[in-house]
Order: sequence, then structure tokens, then C-alpha cells
Amino acid sequence: MSGVYEEKPHDQASFDKQDSSLEKGPETHYAAVADERYHFDAADLDRVQRKLKQRHVQMIAIAGTLGTGLFLGSGHALQGAGPAGALLAYALVGTVAYSSLCAVGEMTSHAPISGTFPHFAARWVDPAFGFATGWNYFYANLMSVPVEITAAAILITYWDPDINHSAIYTAVVVVIVSSINVFGVRWFGEAEFVFSIIKLSLITGLILVGLIIDLGGGPNHQRLGFRYWKNPGAFNGAGLEPQRVQLDRFLGFLSVIVQAAFSFQGMELVAIAASETRSPRRNIARAVRRVFYRICIFYILGILITGMLVPYDDPDLLRSTGNAAESPYVIAMTRAGIRTLPSIVNAAIFTSAFSAGNSFLFCSSRILYGLSLRGQAPKVFAYCTKNGLPIVAVLFCAMFSLLSFMNVSNGSATVFNWFVNLSTVGGFFGWWSINVTYVFFYRGFKAQGFDRKKLVYHSNLQPYLSYWGIFWTATFILINGFEVFWSFNASGFLTAYINIPIFFGLYFFWKIYKRTKFWKPSEMDFVTGIPTLEETEEEEILPTTIWGKIAHVLF
Repeated sequence: MSGVYEEKPHDQASFDKQDSSLEKGPETHYAAVADERYHFDAADLDRVQRKLKQRHVQMIAIAGTLGTGLFLGSGHALQGAGPAGALLAYALVGTVAYSSLCAVGEMTSHAPISGTFPHFAARWVDPAFGFATGWNYFYANLMSVPVEITAAAILITYWDPDINHSAIYTAVVVVIVSSINVFGVRWFGEAEFVFSIIKLSLITGLILVGLIIDLGGGPNHQRLGFRYWKNPGAFNGAGLEPQRVQLDRFLGFLSVIVQAAFSFQGMELVAIAASETRSPRRNIARAVRRVFYRICIFYILGILITGMLVPYDDPDLLRSTGNAAESPYVIAMTRAGIRTLPSIVNAAIFTSAFSAGNSFLFCSSRILYGLSLRGQAPKVFAYCTKNGLPIVAVLFCAMFSLLSFMNVSNGSATVFNWFVNLSTVGGFFGWWSINVTYVFFYRGFKAQGFDRKKLVYHSNLQPYLSYWGIFWTATFILINGFEVFWSFNASGFLTAYINIPIFFGLYFFWKIYKRTKFWKPSEMDFVTGIPTLEETEEEEILPTTIWGKIAHVLF
């Protein structure tokens, strides 16, 4: 935002609404006097409160959105591309996810405020770009809520296969997920802390059990090693070009990328929660640094072990049950003669699906709240309770969890699957927007003489990481749904590519309606409404006991 800066004190009514703990800074802010067409910054209206603690943020970053995409989706990836193809796909998508997280982490380190990267896009690229980014990302997360709730309800069929009960289970999950978010961010943080511990225990346990089975430590004492990499092979084809084996295997690799991306999406949640996090700069910097190890251990090592346990042509792997029965780990345990663990695994996967739905509901409500603060969504969604909860945004987003009931009816299931595919492509656009915004942020910071190295978090690999992210996310968007060109059908084509005209339609709508412009590096606003280090960061008290030091390393 260009213009003249002046000190702008709050009026008394505004000050009365401000939290007395100075969680949002002192009584004064700096506001820009600028053309109203570009005046979207309303930081002084931000009423959320910093209630997420360090342990909440660290566990959300490590395991907040680990869900069925990893625990069950790895089986689909293995079947689609073979063990080596799945490993390469997860590794590639992991680098893109990491580039996006580093970018949003650095920008958030400078500006830990509501609205996060859609606001950054509007502030440092173009208000119209921020509008399109915000609504696209809002939709992608909103549609992920019923997806995960449906997955949680289906997981219960492992114990109760009666489909007549599915509506009851769906209703229970909807009510609990919505209630946790309505109770406020502190309840959300505590719930995610517990769920994250369960998910971390699960994935760690699965990797260890899988390694033991692979080395012959199961009841049947059968050593597997890399036998399935040799027979039936390391790569599987997509079945689109059976006469050209190498091309078909490459297409199999491409087909798994979307599945892999669904497993990674939502990692940026920790940055979205920045405006409600205590000492956000320090805690988010620590969280982003640890995500690299999370990707290597839980995703890359996990998919490697998966490919060693079950062949990609295993008949049980081809079944689509929606519960732990299709997990390659459970299949391997059953074959190895382990009887008790599969039921425990299903219970843990259920909590992961529940937790992911909970996280996506939180995320979508905060994105909507941020859009409302900046005048890019109806103002009613900016209303907060005295405890700092954007209640209208939360209730509005919670209503969409009712879409999960569409899966109870066979006639609605097809429409619901369209929503799933659209949300996945929306996530690609979110990553692409983050990296594009960072490139503009990098140019503006440099042009105005700011030193990135003085930020609490910065990446030495930037801006090259973001260039990498821009290239690959654009590629993912274009190749998503490529199978439709081998057997064309209109619904498949629209599902795969309708997000492209939707995104640019939103962009051009706001650009024409508001007559916005791209910000020049010298015009970008890196000051207004952004709290200082003194306003957000509390003094870090280092632990003195051995257990305290261990907890400090883990959390």
C-alpha cells in the first residue's frame, strides 16, 4: 500500500474491544492514507487472541494434517506406480511442499497477522491476486472438511460393516468436530496436541513394525527385503500405453502425484494460526525448521517401507474399503500372522481423519475471517466474541461439514467425489500462490533496503526454492487429470481443470471491479498493522530439568 503514514490512535469504542493483555500490540497502530481502491488493510479490527502455546504449534506443524491421505493413500500410490514410482512421487511433492512452507514461514516471520498468505498476496502482489488466492484456498480447505469426516465415518465400518449406521456415525463426527472449533482456539490446540501425539505414535509404530516384518521378525519369520522391487517390479504402469512400457510407467508415476499431494496438503496450517499463536515468530520458525525432518521420516521413509511390505499387484491392495483393511501395513501384518495390531491401527487412523477434519475446519474459518477483515468477504464474518473467536466464520464453515452426508446416498457420492478432486487442485493453486507471493515479497524487501537475515526465520535457499515451487505446482495443475485424454469424458475433464478458469475468473472479477494494480517493489507496504518483535514475542524461559529439556526438544 503506497501513501503517507501517520500515527492513528484507536477511538474509545475500538480500544474497549482491544484485549487488555496487549496480545495485539499497543494502543496505536500505523495506518496508511491511500487510495480507497487499494485500502484493504484493517489490522486494527483484528480481534483474535494469541492462545496457542509452543507445544500446540510444534505438534500441529509436525502432525496437524496427517490423515488418511498418508495412512491409506500410500496403498493407492503403491498400486498406481509401484514402490520406486511412489517413492519418487512422494519425494518430488515433498520438495514442493517444503518450498511452499519455507516461503510462507519467512513471510509470516515478518507479518504474523490474520489473513496470512492470501493477505500477503493482496498486499505485496495485487489485491485481485489476494482475492483469488483467498477464496480458492478457502474453498479447498472447506471441501476437505467433509472429505475427512467421511473418511472417519467409513473407518468405523472396520468394526461395524452395517451401512445403515453410517449416517449416525457421520452425525456424531460432525457434531464433535464442529464443537471443538466452536469452543475456541485453546480447545482446538489441546485437541490437536493429543491427536498429533497419537498420529506420531502411529506412523512411528507402523514404520518400526514394517521394518521388523521386512527383516523377518514377524510370527512367520519370513524375510522380505526388497523382493517386491524385483517381482513384480519397482515401477508399475498406468495401463494407458501398454504397448510402450517405459511411457506407461512414466504415466503411472504422474498419476500418483495428485495422491501424494493430497497427503502433504495442509502443512501450511501452522502459518495460518500465526495470529493466534504466542511468540509466533519464534515458534513458527522452530516449526518450519522441523518440517524438513518430518517430510523425510514420516513421508519418505514411510513410503519406502510401504513398498517393501506388499507387492503393487496384491489383490487386497486393489480393494477399496476405506478402512484399515486396505492399508499396506495392515495387509502385511495379517500376512505375517499379527492379529491384534490391525484393529489398533484402524482406531489410530480414525483419530487422524478426525483430527485432519478438525484442522481443515479451523483453517477455512480463519481464511474467511482474514478475507472479511480486508474487505474481500462480507463484514459479518469478521465478528469475534470477547474471547477472540470468529464465531460467525466458524459456524458458517461448520455448516459445510454436513456435505459429508452426501456419501450416505449412492446418488450423491459422485458429486461428492467432484468436490474432493476440486479441493486437491485448489491446494495446488494455494502452493503456487504462496511461492509467487514470496518472489514479490523478496523483490520488495530487497528494493526497500530490508535485511531478510534479520528476520527470526529466513531460508538461505530462497528465492530459488520458490522458483522451484512455482514451476512444479504449475506442472501439477496442468497434468492433474491427464488420464481423461486417453478416455475422454466431460465430467472428468471439468473436475480436473475447472479450477483454472475459476481461479483466474476470481482474479479478473476483482481486478475489474476494484481496478487494482500490481504493486511495484518500492510501493509495497511492509509496515502497516504489523506488530513488532516486542509486541508479539515473550521471553523464552529455558527448562532446567531433564524432562523439561526433552519436552523442549520434542515440542
